[in-house]
Amino acid sequence: MPLPRLSILDLIPVGTGSTGPRALRNSLDLARRADRLGFTRYWIAEHHNSRGLASSAPEIMITAIARETEHLRVGSGGIMLPNHSPLKVAETFLTLEALYPGRIDLGLGRAPGTDQLTALALRRSMEALTADDFPEQLSQLRAFAGEEAFSEPDHPFQRIRASPADITLPPIWLLGSSGFSARLAAEQGRGFAFAYHFSPEAAYSAMHTYRSQFRPSAHLERPYAILGVSVVCAETDERADLLAGTHDLLWVNFRNGRNGPIPSPEEARAYAYSPMERQQVGVARSILVCGSPARVRARLLELAEQMGADELMVTSHIHDHAERVRSYELLTGAFELPRPAEGTRASAE
Repeated sequence: MPLPRLSILDLIPVGTGSTGPRALRNSLDLARRADRLGFTRYWIAEHHNSRGLASSAPEIMITAIARETEHLRVGSGGIMLPNHSPLKVAETFLTLEALYPGRIDLGLGRAPGTDQLTALALRRSMEALTADDFPEQLSQLRAFAGEEAFSEPDHPFQRIRASPADITLPPIWLLGSSGFSARLAAEQGRGFAFAYHFSPEAAYSAMHTYRSQFRPSAHLERPYAILGVSVVCAETDERADLLAGTHDLLWVNFRNGRNGPIPSPEEARAYAYSPMERQQVGVARSILVCGSPARVRARLLELAEQMGADELMVTSHIHDHAERVRSYELLTGAFELPRPAEGTRASAE
């Protein structure tokens, strides 16, 4: 099996003692470095009402990152489509594709990316909040962009076309943490990205479903699957274990509804975990890929083979920006990623 490609999923963490503006600038810095290190993609997540994550406007960060980089494919990981008008999403990503042709990815998810009350504020009605119409929304988005016809010839939106109208939508990727998006991606012949980093128990089944049910399309001739994985890589296992304290406490805080900045390793060491929280830490560590470069490489390759992943998309909850950058540098060294040559362009795949 060939080595999987490596990419980055950025939630734009805001650490204790830092600020939202600093977190955004840190992400621009990481993206510039990733562009030189040989990563394939740089995707921005969508999260709302979070004191620890500044990724509430991925389309704006995509614009900024694409402008600052040359080789990376830049995209959403993802746009939570039920939070938005399909017409507006089509217009936004057609504009991005026009500005940065061949370098944009449109990753789409159906979760709210937040708590239920904030989701209600985003979607503006209980009817929209409880609707289960993601396939219909996706179909509308594609119709507005001219990729397909509306479902009925006399559809009231028939004469509406997203602009700029002389641009083709960037590749659509369906994101998931269950089998639903796997089946939909397979049916439509789209790329699929699975969130192993918070839903490991469903990963194998979803990835197998996607590959076994995939239908070739005008978009993809064969299945292409990305596996999202949390990684903490350091020079030694001991150093990685120390840095991973951030991941432990972040997971516990999230599971217990505590909304705060990304904790430091020092905060994690000082925190008095209850017995139940210790169990939650155990779950978090079973998902996390943590250790020295050799150890991390071995575990990632094992996961890629088990899950049938063509690409690994790494997210790293590391408090200190320099340590987070170093983690990605060590990862590229472990996988011996080729550095992009000057003047080369990102692959369209």
